[in-house]
Amino acid sequence: MITFFCALILLIVGYLVYGRIVEKMFKPDDRETPAIAMADGVDYVEMKPAKIFLIQLLNIAGLGPIYGAILGALWGPTVFLWIVFGTIFAGAVHDYLSGMISERHGGASISEIVGIYLGPVMKQVMRVFSVVLLVLVGTVFATGPAGLPAMLTPSWMNGAVWLGIILTYYFLATLVPIDKLIGKVYPFFGICLIIMAVGVGAGIIIQGYTIPELTFENMHPDGSPIWPLMFITVACGAISGFHATQSPMMARCLPSEKYGRKIFYGAMVSEGVIALVWAAAGVAFYETTGGLQAALTQFGGQGGVVYDICQNLLGPVGAVLAMIGVIACPISSGDTAFRSARLTLADWFKVDQKNIKKRLGLTVPLLAIGALLSQIDFNIVWRYFSWSNQTLAMIALWAGAVYLHKNHCPHWFASVPATFMSAVSMTYILMAPEGFGAWIGTNIAYPVGIIFAAACFGLFIWKIRKNGQDTIASPAAAK
Repeated sequence: MITFFCALILLIVGYLVYGRIVEKMFKPDDRETPAIAMADGVDYVEMKPAKIFLIQLLNIAGLGPIYGAILGALWGPTVFLWIVFGTIFAGAVHDYLSGMISERHGGASISEIVGIYLGPVMKQVMRVFSVVLLVLVGTVFATGPAGLPAMLTPSWMNGAVWLGIILTYYFLATLVPIDKLIGKVYPFFGICLIIMAVGVGAGIIIQGYTIPELTFENMHPDGSPIWPLMFITVACGAISGFHATQSPMMARCLPSEKYGRKIFYGAMVSEGVIALVWAAAGVAFYETTGGLQAALTQFGGQGGVVYDICQNLLGPVGAVLAMIGVIACPISSGDTAFRSARLTLADWFKVDQKNIKKRLGLTVPLLAIGALLSQIDFNIVWRYFSWSNQTLAMIALWAGAVYLHKNHCPHWFASVPATFMSAVSMTYILMAPEGFGAWIGTNIAYPVGIIFAAACFGLFIWKIRKNGQDTIASPAAAK
């Protein structure tokens, strides 16, 4: 229990102290934001900071900090360290830079930001990578939730009917002005996500469950190595590249740069708190990591475990909150994934989105592709998502490091976590079964991952020192 409370305090102190240091380093000012300067009533819409915060929280969270944290709890309380330090020094910095750099560039998508600071080749790679990843995310977060309400409704409202309903909602959420649907629905579900986490955390403590204290022992029932698997499994709740695709949407709604720390850094810390609660609940409620693994098998995955924990701790109210979370949260990730895909394509091909016909021209094909892909088994494809997610985070952090250097700020805030995530991503893809794990063992994957990270850092330092100035890219050259 002491470890849990220390971790919770560290997250709060991290926001108050390190978050302020990052903010002072970035130097937000009173310049006119894109929400005001580029207002179009569709994507560039000024909104109240409290509403933006709740939308940002649900955008980046969804079920990520719940599902990932529950799986992360299989390694035991060591996961607390990754959630805390990953959130403070990597995830929150990543989200803050993604949002604020986008704000400084007119609300540009992450692919455009990467192009400006890492060059035109990386821009093209990121454009394709981002759109493909976002469509996959949106599709999977439609097919998954569709089966849950089908179990609670008449037989004629089967999974296919619910899938059609969800895709119709996605169409509207992707097309209409952000304040007309997302701006009205998201704050409610964001509050539900917070209430659910507070209720579960309080229930675990009040009802006397034992949250294990910190140990560096690998407690995974299968003996899966902590490095790098835990750092890939717990993405949302520590650091997630998906957030870099979402923060620019809120950068287009920010009334002042000075709200950036509360919205971008603060939402990530809030997500870290949610992940911490669910990691603690997963290992405490079932008493051992072996008990948690058995529950995951018995209840068919994290969704069943979430429902079981909420129902037992919070009664009927908990069951309702669990259903809202398991159904609404992934849908909230799916709709903004498609919306972000539309905005990425619009930035790519310079398509004005104020005109509804032009928005339809991008929205209809995206949703049509999503509908077709929803008929395919995603079990194999989805295995690559966690790795792709952390690789995207790595790229976004390197872009942030270049931005900081070019603006005469200490790049260490971004370059150090970028180096760490480079090692995580390379090591994982080399040793994971869905990567090259069938041929490459840890004795090769570990040193190669470290060498790759060192090479990335060395290349970065060489580039920024070459000729006494940063030559990685210039804004003019990337246009």
